[in-house]
Amino acid sequence: MESLSDTTWDVVICGTGLPQSLLALALSRSDKKILHVDPNEYYGSSDAAFSLQEAEEWAASRGRAGDSVFSAASVTKADGQDALRSRAYSLSLTPHLIHTRSKLLSQLVSSRAFRQVEFLAVGSFFIYKPASGSDAKPSLARIPSTREAVFMSTTIPARAKRALMKFLKFVLEYDSEPQTETWKPHADTPLVDFLESQFKLDDELRTYVLTLTLSLDGRASTRDGLAMIQRHLTSMGMFGPGFAAVYPKWGGDGEIAQVACRAGAVGGAVYMLGTGIQQLKPSDGDEELEIELTNDVTIKSRLLVRSSEAPADPIQRVSRLTAVIDAHIPSLFEVVTEGAPTPAVAVIAFPAASVRSGDGVASELPVYVAVHSSDTGECPAGQSVLYLTTPCSTTSKSVLEQCLKSFLSAVDAQTAPTVVYQLYYEQSGGPANSSLNGRVFELPNSSLDLSFNDAILEPVHQAWKQVMGGEVSEEVDEEYMKFKDREGMGDDDNDYD
Repeated sequence: MESLSDTTWDVVICGTGLPQSLLALALSRSDKKILHVDPNEYYGSSDAAFSLQEAEEWAASRGRAGDSVFSAASVTKADGQDALRSRAYSLSLTPHLIHTRSKLLSQLVSSRAFRQVEFLAVGSFFIYKPASGSDAKPSLARIPSTREAVFMSTTIPARAKRALMKFLKFVLEYDSEPQTETWKPHADTPLVDFLESQFKLDDELRTYVLTLTLSLDGRASTRDGLAMIQRHLTSMGMFGPGFAAVYPKWGGDGEIAQVACRAGAVGGAVYMLGTGIQQLKPSDGDEELEIELTNDVTIKSRLLVRSSEAPADPIQRVSRLTAVIDAHIPSLFEVVTEGAPTPAVAVIAFPAASVRSGDGVASELPVYVAVHSSDTGECPAGQSVLYLTTPCSTTSKSVLEQCLKSFLSAVDAQTAPTVVYQLYYEQSGGPANSSLNGRVFELPNSSLDLSFNDAILEPVHQAWKQVMGGEVSEEVDEEYMKFKDREGMGDDDNDYD
């Protein structure tokens, strides 16, 4: 077997985040010579999933502000919780819901990689409602997100129902005539204003609709908001009744990244964790790159693919709080549609101004809480993992902590749940831009969106074309990410839940 330095590699891929791992999957049947390295000692890069010990080690290295992607990380454990079994947890750094109409799922199916991933249903969406009186308790209101659910609702007045039904019918065909004549004049105005002026939706119904966009700042434009709502509605029922999105068991995007890397390894790629790029050296000609690895080995490659060294402009930042609680909350995971699977994820939205920070200032932006049951494999039975996200600000950490307390006071549980473990951090990101500079191709970092953003898939496709030779024939391009089952796999090896 040739040594690393004796081989001229077709491509060196640096980083095992989801974009780079999907590229490895796409190249897994190409017979190319591929070296896949990662300076981290774990798979997934910014999409990784950690045990508790791994999370603490990671947080210790990113506790300061100013890192390119992650910063301000800290871990808090409840008294007496040092005995938590570290390996019983798998906490995702960048948890994404995946709508069933996502192009990512189509590619996982056509590449046969889906057989190695178990997907779980994302169930109901809720709105947090603060207590309205001295004796009242805060509550979680389920959002009716289909026309059938609206029709069956007993909490929406008849007149409001008609308005909401009219909007849901409109949005299903919003991108065709004559609907486009209605919304295009308002395309760049806030969706909430469009809902009020064109459909007369009241404040509560506008909040319901806006929540389904999963807009982090709550300010989605009419153009973007309608596209997001249509994605949600048309995803409903695609893989079964009662859910519009799925979540990969055992660690979200990090699980998909590991499956993709395994496909790359089966296809002949060489993997090296704990090894990164130390220096790019000028080569004698323009046909190859000389790359010095951090283990001081110098290799030659025709192409280098890596993630962007810094988030793309404009930089976006979110604050994340991951909390483990000592309770399972069955009321959040009820099956509300006949024949639907039991969901493993529920989503709760805290609208702007619904909570106050520690110094009494009302939250200016929404907060989303994704509640994961132990069915996701991320925590032991009888516990739950909560992923809280909001745009970063001077008060965002305090707001997230207050939302966590408010959520625990609102849930329907026999005894008040307590928090046994918390991981806080801030994450930077930007548009899914990519770039090609000579023989170096940069892929975008993970999206900060709450739902997986298919925009990162096209840069992966473009990187694949570069590795395949740049000018790819139409016939070859049509076979991108389309593979037959390997020997020993069959139709019964289906891991969709």
